[in-house]
Order: sequence, then C-alpha cells, then structure tokens
Amino acid sequence: MKINQFPDRIIEVEGKSYLYFGGTAYLGMPANPEFQQLIVKNILRWGSAYGSSRNSNIQLTAYEKGEQFLTDYIHAEATVTVSSGMLAAKLVIEELAPHTDVFFHFPNTHTALKVANSLPFFIQNELNPRLLDSTIERITILTDAVASFQIKAVDLAAIDLIVSNKEVTLVIDESHSLGVLGNNGCGIFSTTHHKNIKRKIMVASLGKAMGVTGGVIASDQSFIDQMMNNPSFVSSAGMSPALIEALAEAGTIYTSQHLKLKSNLKYIANLLVKNESFPFNPDYPVIYPEIEGINELLTANNIIVTNFKYSTGGKDLNRIIFTANHTEDDLNKIIGVLNQYQF
Repeated sequence: MKINQFPDRIIEVEGKSYLYFGGTAYLGMPANPEFQQLIVKNILRWGSAYGSSRNSNIQLTAYEKGEQFLTDYIHAEATVTVSSGMLAAKLVIEELAPHTDVFFHFPNTHTALKVANSLPFFIQNELNPRLLDSTIERITILTDAVASFQIKAVDLAAIDLIVSNKEVTLVIDESHSLGVLGNNGCGIFSTTHHKNIKRKIMVASLGKAMGVTGGVIASDQSFIDQMMNNPSFVSSAGMSPALIEALAEAGTIYTSQHLKLKSNLKYIANLLVKNESFPFNPDYPVIYPEIEGINELLTANNIIVTNFKYSTGGKDLNRIIFTANHTEDDLNKIIGVLNQYQF
C-alpha cells in the first residue's frame, strides 16, 4: 500500500484512516513538531546536504556538536557519525578485518554485520569449540543488541567462557536499542562489561528511535581516530550537518519522548493478557505475533502493522510497534483486539 504522508500513529490509505503500529520510529521523533522545527532551523543554517569529505580543510562544527552529544548520550569514550547505519557497520568490519583472525556471529545477526566465512558463536546451543581451543588468535564477535524476532537484549554471558588466549573484540549493533533500552535510552553499550573483551564497538542507525538519517560508531578514542582515517571514511561524505546539529539540540525532546514511551509500555503491560502467541516485554516496544491471519484481523479493526519478507529466518515478519506518540485510546484499541485472541 502507498501513502503520501509520514506514517505516524494514524495513516491514510486510499482515503481511509487506520491506526498505525509499524515502522521503527520508537520515540516518534520524525513527527514531533518541536524536533521538526529544530531541523528546519538547521537546514536554513547548513543547507539540505553537504557532500564533502569529513577530512577536508573545511570543518563543520555541526559534526563536533552532534558527536559530542552522542558520546555523552551513549556513555562512550568517543563517537563518529556516517551517512547510514549500514555504512557504519560495513566501515567497522572493513577496519577490523586486517586485525581479525576469525569472526564469530551470534544467531540472527543483521545483514549489516554479515562477514564471509564468519563462524557461528554457538553450535547446537553450545559454545563453538574454536573459542575454547589453545590457538592464540584475534577474534571479533558480531551481534545485535536485540536480535531479529526477539524482544529482549542479547545475553552475552557466554563471552566469559572464552579462553584467555583469544583477544576479543565485540561489535554490537544497537540500531533497535539506541533510544529505547538503558538509562534514558542510552542502549546497552555502556553496561556491557566482560573481562575477556579487549575492545568493544557499537554501531547503530540513527534513523530508528533517534529520528534522523545517519549512523554512529562508538568505541574508545583510539579506535574512533582509526575510523576517521579509514580510506572509505575519508572518501565518503558525512550525514547531513543540519540533521546532526538538530540531534545535538534535541536532548530534552529525546528525554521526554523516552519517558512517554516507557509510560506507554507500562500501560500496555497492565492491560495486555499474557499470551504465548505474542509475548510482550514491558521494556521493549515490539511484539512479534505468531498468529495466522493476524494482518487480516488487525486490518478489519482499522489497524495496520509492519509486514514484509525478512531475509533472516526466511519467513514473513509481522511486527507490532508501540511508539511514544501512541495515545491511550490507540493502545486500548489494539490491546482489545489482541486480548480477544484465544490460543
């Protein structure tokens, strides 16, 4: 179906209004009037785009402001932004590849972190024996903070079982947790501590909860300096300076929208009947309903959710998304539909 306006909590399809519980704008930022005004103000200052290398002789202060905001927000030592979350992941892998003997991936890792010849971290629910052998090697572990079709943060406890002769780098994709999980939406990067990890790196799209087109890489200052000298980074343009300065100025909006999202999730938790066909985590704004005909059922009640063929898992993705912008009436409507379903 095609629409001609941003899909916030209500969308118009062929002249008919529907409640929308889809997308990835968890904090409702793209439709937030105050945030939109910040973007307009900064477009008037910085223009619509800036196509030069970040390493050119002309340095835009917008990037410095935005990256300092993200560094503080994520609780990292340093950050750098790029034009997309996908590029952030690909640049990090490109930078790590010459210094990695073996890549390992957690189950259902996003396509952005796919690496040829990467080995599974688990084999039949047991740690890959390669992580326990006597070979001295540098390994990089790739994982999503919240894997596809999951509603809880990944359990990284098994990293502590890796033998000490492995030099471990951990890369976490926080595209769907930044702005949502953690204190004030900071994600899980700052609270991920394992004795075996020599270096941890976060990558994320800023186009989900944060509401702007771009990507971010967070790590220690040394690695971020490395990234800013990576040939692919040097030869590519950065994200829109207008968007990153608007992001830097939106701290209070992010805080208030995160509080609204948490309030909505608490409200849902109090009213939604527990059902194994659509498990719900009150800390995460996503439900993956395993119900035949769910889209037809919801559409009949004037509700539309996300549905598309997802590569990971090879099955249709049905995803109900709750945002900071949904009202109690909106939530009552979808809760009422779901509570009627008997498994």
